[in-house]
Amino acid sequence: MEFIPKAGACLTTKNVLSGAGRVKWMVREDSKAAADNGWRIFSSIDTSEYLADSNNMQIVDYNRLCEIEPALIGIWSLPVGSDLQLVDDPDDGGIRVVDNISGDTVRTG
Repeated sequence: MEFIPKAGACLTTKNVLSGAGRVKWMVREDSKAAADNGWRIFSSIDTSEYLADSNNMQIVDYNRLCEIEPALIGIWSLPVGSDLQLVDDPDDGGIRVVDNISGDTVRTG
C-alpha cells in the first residue's frame, strides 16, 4: 500500500520486519543514495550487539514500514537530525512521538 507517494527507502532492523519487536526509535540521517530518504527505524528490542551486526539490518520501502506502524506516516517529512521515539500514551491508550533531544511531543501529520 502506498501511504506516501515516492517515499523512498529506509534502513530498518529485521526485528521490526518480523514483528519480534515493535517500532520504537526513529532517526533521520543524511541520505546515502538517491532512493534513501534517510530514516533509520529501530525496534524496542534492538540491542547494541544486535545493531552491530549489519546482517540484522535491511533496506525497505518506507511505505512498507508505514503498514507495520502507521505513526511513521506522520513523521516522514521531518528534517534530517530528527531523533524520535514512540511512547505509550497512558491518557488515551495510544502512542505519541517524542523528540529524544527536547523531550517534547512531536506534532505529526
